[in-house]
Amino acid sequence: MIIRPVPFDHPDAVKLNDEVQAEYHERYGDGGDATPLHPSDFQPPRGLYLLGYDTDGTPVASGGWRSQDANGEGNEDGDAELKRLYVIPAMRGRGLARRMLAALEEDARAAGRLRMVLETGDQQPEAIALYTSSGYEPCAKFGYYREYESSLCFAKRLQD
Repeated sequence: MIIRPVPFDHPDAVKLNDEVQAEYHERYGDGGDATPLHPSDFQPPRGLYLLGYDTDGTPVASGGWRSQDANGEGNEDGDAELKRLYVIPAMRGRGLARRMLAALEEDARAAGRLRMVLETGDQQPEAIALYTSSGYEPCAKFGYYREYESSLCFAKRLQD
């Protein structure tokens, strides 16, 4: 997989975002993730959006992080919030999500962020397994879905 930084509104990013939204709808029946996101959220140095491409140039994975600091939604100063980590179904089980996650963590660490945080749902056991096996631990709920019972939040320290 070849990993490239792209804008969040890049056509390939939009395509994969539409696919992940359809999967969220299938799992939760709610139309997808309604968390407000804007392309500027992922502009360096306060964020980054990555796409992974196969050798034929087909987008197969995506993910991004955006800076968050203490706010009314439960974030803390120095947070990097993981968003839209996704691998197309045909390419799952090959370690691509783990590679994307590591690249995003490395970039957020280099940008001086203190911890990576993420919100997922209880109908995404594959995501939960990836995060917990990558050193993420449950944390206080934050973000758009913090009041939802099905919401699960995790965090990992990026700096010592």
